[in-house]
Amino acid sequence: MPSNHPYADGFAAIAHRGGYGGGVPPALENTIAAFDNARDYGFRYLETDVHATSDGVLVAFHDDILDRVTDTRGAIGALPWASVRRARIGGSEPIPTLGEVLESASGCVVNIDLKSDAAVAPLVATLDAHRAHARVCVGSFDTRRLHRFRLLTGGQVATSVTTLGVATLASPGVRRACTPDGVAVQVPVRTPRGNLPLVTRGFVRASHRAGKVVHVWTINEASEMERLIDLGVDGLVSDDLATLRGVLRARGLWEGGDE
Repeated sequence: MPSNHPYADGFAAIAHRGGYGGGVPPALENTIAAFDNARDYGFRYLETDVHATSDGVLVAFHDDILDRVTDTRGAIGALPWASVRRARIGGSEPIPTLGEVLESASGCVVNIDLKSDAAVAPLVATLDAHRAHARVCVGSFDTRRLHRFRLLTGGQVATSVTTLGVATLASPGVRRACTPDGVAVQVPVRTPRGNLPLVTRGFVRASHRAGKVVHVWTINEASEMERLIDLGVDGLVSDDLATLRGVLRARGLWEGGDE
């Protein structure tokens, strides 16, 4: 990891889709209201997801369809921006473009999950337009998609370790033989398939030996936050801003601001 990348400096408290707390309920995920609220809570790290509309506008939104969290129905990739922009998250907040998130969250690091192939080129263009290469980390569950992004950005942008790279670090017989690309290992506590323990002390140590930071998602219970910190992880992704901030303050790991 470049020594000047924000992930190389301290513990990363990452607000998942902006998180919730104060006057912002969970229903307003991935809205400017949520991201602004996280900044007001003092969070320097935000997490979001990106999709592209049918006419190539890059939006910060988790699902590939609008149905779950908005008052509109339909697939984002099949709709033009003129239609998507009319949808309201939680019935009140517009869907932001990633450019709007980057502008609103100036001074923050934004962790971006590439959710579709169509979003790759618009993401590259958005990062170029906002000169945001040094303050984002990009990941994807799709290895080929992430490789394409890496090629298009020429190594200018920090990325997470691919699913295959994570499997390498989790395999004692393999992890000493090779080092996967990427600066951050961003994983759940247990494997999505098989529900086996993934974040163990050995896994964290192996990731550190490979020069990676370890971020775990999505952790909302204080006791689990404490356990993972004891294992030596470098960051936690959480919806619950108040709980994560409280745990990190008590442990002397909070490096964000105050309300």
